[in-house]
Amino acid sequence: MKGIDKRTHKDGTISYRARVRIKGHPVLIQSFASKTLATKWKRDTESAVEQGKYAYDKPGSKHTLADLVDRYIERVLPTKPKNARNVHQHLLWWKQELGSYLLSDIKPNLIAQKRDDLLSNLTCKGKSRSPTTVVRYLASLSHAFAIAVRDWEWIQENPIMKISKPKISNGRTRFLNDDEKEKLLFACRESESKGLYPIVILALSTGMRRGEIMNLKWGDIDLAQGSILLQATKNGERRFIPLVGIALDLLRSKYANQNLGSLVFPAPHSPCKPIDIRSAWERALSKANIFNFRFHDLRHTAASYLAMNQASLLEIGTLLGHKTVQMTKRYAHLSNAHLYSITLTLTDKLFSNQK
Repeated sequence: MKGIDKRTHKDGTISYRARVRIKGHPVLIQSFASKTLATKWKRDTESAVEQGKYAYDKPGSKHTLADLVDRYIERVLPTKPKNARNVHQHLLWWKQELGSYLLSDIKPNLIAQKRDDLLSNLTCKGKSRSPTTVVRYLASLSHAFAIAVRDWEWIQENPIMKISKPKISNGRTRFLNDDEKEKLLFACRESESKGLYPIVILALSTGMRRGEIMNLKWGDIDLAQGSILLQATKNGERRFIPLVGIALDLLRSKYANQNLGSLVFPAPHSPCKPIDIRSAWERALSKANIFNFRFHDLRHTAASYLAMNQASLLEIGTLLGHKTVQMTKRYAHLSNAHLYSITLTLTDKLFSNQK
């Protein structure tokens, strides 16, 4: 069809650029993922222009979602390195699904439809997405829309603010009991991955997140004083972490006049990248016969053991880097055995004269 050009991009993707030229009116150009969409847009737009119904200055009519995603990835994402990889993946999914749409045509019902697709369709690995994951997909796109509204003035409102988010659970309550802890530590100590055992010890001793441990540098550690100072954390604030006992001993034995800018746990053949412990971690769990347990649950375990040893929610939250007590409550679960113990103590004090 005249006025539609096929374009092949460097990444191998194909798009179709449609042009509307009507005498006495500005030239309109728009790109689409398929020729069918391009043809439909061209015909509809020509008809709207000829009837005087085309809104040239309509907010969002000059840019597509693909334009938004590309500009966001180029200009905004580099300033948010903490979760850039996941956000990049989320935005590319949205671009693939809705990239050809003008921003003005992306309505809440369209986003809601794609939200439902995320929940119901399987990933390329054949797995379903959890409600939490879908909320993150929405959050990534929502921030891009927010920037387009506030900073770029491409659109007037964020359509994601008008849809409901999938309901997520209040959080997992999985943590290690004493027997599981000993079995896991033994399996990690016997692992072929020499970094696994100190990494797990550090996670249990401090409640640090996996990313915080993997990106830890020797310059963040004061071995003499026994402390870690995290410069960049999930909540954007620096965090002081006491380093004591076996965790401190392991790091001291590992240190050998290392460069302060080098990683504490580098990959064997790529010292600028953190070690990959995924396979070793899974093997250790299997060897210890521990099921339904993620690395992040070590953080739950640290908080739970602190709680069972009379640490306050404020103290636990400060160590783990929480901004709210509500978040700490999700982590500081008490074991059933400990609950029995404190209930027995309460009963003895209440009814000691009744025996």
